[in-house]
Amino acid sequence: MITSVGVTPGDCFDAFCQGVTGNKPLQAFDQKLFNITRTYEIADRGAEQADVTGRATKWLCEVVNQAVKEAGLVPGESRIAALIGTGLRELRSLELWWANGLPFNVSELHSANALQRTFHIPGPIITLSNACAASSFALGLADDLLWLGEADVVIVAGSDSISESMFGIGDRASMLRPERVQPFERERRGALLGEGAAAVVLESSEHASRRKALPRALLHGVGMSCDAFHETAPHQAGMVRAMMDALSRAGMSPDYIDLLMAHGTGTALNDQVEARAIREVFGTRVGRVLISGLKSMIGHTSGASGLVATVAAIECISQGRVPPTIGFTTPIDEAEGFDIVAGEARIGPIETAQVNAFGFGGVNAVAILGRST
Repeated sequence: MITSVGVTPGDCFDAFCQGVTGNKPLQAFDQKLFNITRTYEIADRGAEQADVTGRATKWLCEVVNQAVKEAGLVPGESRIAALIGTGLRELRSLELWWANGLPFNVSELHSANALQRTFHIPGPIITLSNACAASSFALGLADDLLWLGEADVVIVAGSDSISESMFGIGDRASMLRPERVQPFERERRGALLGEGAAAVVLESSEHASRRKALPRALLHGVGMSCDAFHETAPHQAGMVRAMMDALSRAGMSPDYIDLLMAHGTGTALNDQVEARAIREVFGTRVGRVLISGLKSMIGHTSGASGLVATVAAIECISQGRVPPTIGFTTPIDEAEGFDIVAGEARIGPIETAQVNAFGFGGVNAVAILGRST
């Protein structure tokens, strides 16, 4: 995992638990052109802060390398495929070519070539661009590939850098000019974009046993839905359907969930609708589920956000720590009675975690993870 607060899963998770924020003044674009002047960028452009091409692909290869090394994968020894979830791909690089004349080949718009050059993956490399749920969709499809016997191992990754066009859309659509992301907070003012990447190695238990690999966590199930309710507005029924599908695939009831990593964008509609959907699914037990909103510290990392939260959830299960939702003091009415972790990290055993990811166009994906032993 790489985010605006760290370059490894350990660095990022420690920062999350300490409530460190990656929020800083806008660096990539001319601030004078926008009303919003804050964002959650990864500081890797060098001393002069000049923008460069290929940043999202670079992070993608770095997080895949982290995951492959930790998993002990050896190319050529297994049938390996890769699924990449992204909202924006290398569109920032395309902008820099178009506007500034920086060298960029359109063949690098997708990341398959870079992954193939770096890791020599024998199986297919597929890019999914399902908005903000893209990397969680990739995780669900990876699970399908394993169940169908189409691969022994699937590398699942997500990566997104901020493009000027996407930033401009958010800037024009935001009336309240948010300066930070405050999920489920009564005084929230909207979403801000962030940058990040994450990767996991998913394999069947049989294959892991044959190569004597020790899993970090178990994927119990990924539920998905596409409600197509509206281009941008969330839909409660679609969110509920994805959550219930995930629970059904996991063979669980909501009683099993200890932690919920919320989508939590800090926007007026998303937080209201997500809170209602959570209450509908969890009912009277909703106050006994810990809820954390990572976007309060790293912003909205677009298509990578679901997998970033998934890797964080694995760390929660491993370490028995849950990061706080910073900037949260007073809940919205819809989240009244929720146990939203705030102030400082919560310490205690976590056996099962749910990760919500909801995207534009009503594409929804929910993953349920558990302890491996």
